[in-house]
Amino acid sequence: MAGRPYRVPPPPLVVSLILVAAVLAGCSVARPAETTRLRVLQMNLCNSGMAKGCYTGRSVDRAAEVIRAERPDVVTLNEICSGDMAALEQAMTQVHDGTVVAAFQPARNGRTGDPYRCVNGQQYGVGVLTHIAVPEGGHTVHNGFYPAQDPADPEQRAWLCVEASTVYFACTTHLAYTSATLALAQCAHLLDVAIPGLHARTRYQPTVVSGDLNLRHGGSPDVKTCVPADYRHRHDGGVQQFMATADVTIDSTRSIGMAGTTDHAAFLVTLTTSRQPDPAA
Repeated sequence: MAGRPYRVPPPPLVVSLILVAAVLAGCSVARPAETTRLRVLQMNLCNSGMAKGCYTGRSVDRAAEVIRAERPDVVTLNEICSGDMAALEQAMTQVHDGTVVAAFQPARNGRTGDPYRCVNGQQYGVGVLTHIAVPEGGHTVHNGFYPAQDPADPEQRAWLCVEASTVYFACTTHLAYTSATLALAQCAHLLDVAIPGLHARTRYQPTVVSGDLNLRHGGSPDVKTCVPADYRHRHDGGVQQFMATADVTIDSTRSIGMAGTTDHAAFLVTLTTSRQPDPAA
């Protein structure tokens, strides 16, 4: 028609792309869950020198050999002396690039309030070694003592967690051996109070707990009664237990001989963690 400019309509593909762009501009695109493959190695080294039936003085050297052979990402350690951590941390750094964190938590002497001691005078307790592969390598150490302790036993039990920032929590503990009922109460405190409190105070991340609980699957009491219903759970057939939050997939478990250097085989768990990325990132 005379006097009116004629506009050529855009092709259908251009219209489609414009509509898609408009839709995407008004909503966020879901990002896939981030997964991390981990190998968690639990060892009770009986290295205090107090338990004569299992002390050999050779368990730390054997533990270092196992670490170098198996290349775990997390090592949880029970019945060790504070000086043992240096040799085991060195073994971890020999097989991993990036950041290796070594954390130690002594038991407490209930009679003096001081750290409990090995026969050699070093502090006695539990430890965690973690390899943090993410570039920033940030970490925080968390620990505490159980409110329920055996008044007849001067050794007061503790728990220890390493927070590998933006990736996972790795925790260990060694529970009371004098009473299975007391060990069960300590287990319940760790899983129902301490770890949920940790998540509330910091941020939620996939969490693994591995240690000598002095409780058995199928025992009386049964360790299962202190494990939350949505947790993953595996055991070595004895008192070493592995537990993890529901966003962890357990791929395999395996016991590893310690060549008679301690009274517990090492317990290796291979797993995959899954976490949703931070939407603000």
